Amino acid sequence: MTSTSFMPPDDYGKADLIEHLAATLPKYNGILKPPPELLTQVSADALAFRFTLHTSDDSGAFSQHWTTFKNRLRDGGDGTGDWPQPFVVSQPVPAAVSTGVIPRLRSLVAWIKAQPGYTDEIGQDLRIVPPSSVVDPESWKPDISLQLKAAHPNVNWTKGKANALEIWVDRGDGKGFVLLTISTSPPTLDNSPLPAPGSSAIWKYKAIYRYHDQQVGQWSDVVSITVSG
Repeated sequence: MTSTSFMPPDDYGKADLIEHLAATLPKYNGILKPPPELLTQVSADALAFRFTLHTSDDSGAFSQHWTTFKNRLRDGGDGTGDWPQPFVVSQPVPAAVSTGVIPRLRSLVAWIKAQPGYTDEIGQDLRIVPPSSVVDPESWKPDISLQLKAAHPNVNWTKGKANALEIWVDRGDGKGFVLLTISTSPPTLDNSPLPAPGSSAIWKYKAIYRYHDQQVGQWSDVVSITVSG
């Protein structure tokens, strides 16, 4: 099943994500402009949470070792009666941080996504975009249709995750396809002058999506409609 959240389900995955953000976010200083204290906090959280995971696992193993020793001392069995080695915390010990590492992580991700320079490509690099939300503009292809509205062609289309639709028209006047408009909201009405009264023409349309002010994906199929004056 495709994940719908950027957050890993297990603690070690969460630790990996915090460490990745601490290591990768600084390279976007010029775009996202994170405050220095934010970078300091995520680095401290990464060290503290990883240390806590390792210490928790080590202490758990130490506790099991003592339980085994206690049972063998009580009931007999293989081994000596020497005391187990004392528990030693791994070194170095990082600076302590306040509780709430994961809430801070969620707040950090929300802050990143709210910045003007943020893009889904940055989100992928930072690993804060779930797989189901990864944007692949190169696979986009508009599906356009036409109908007459007050005798003028009305181009129907859906926006999806694109920023706009670039629409071209061929009016059969020998000029071929020319730019009609770049529309940010469907549908799009072509208010160009109609043929002379009593005459008709076949107008053809094609379109391509735009994302971050650039053409992306594939051109739509060409559709046509008869207009009359």
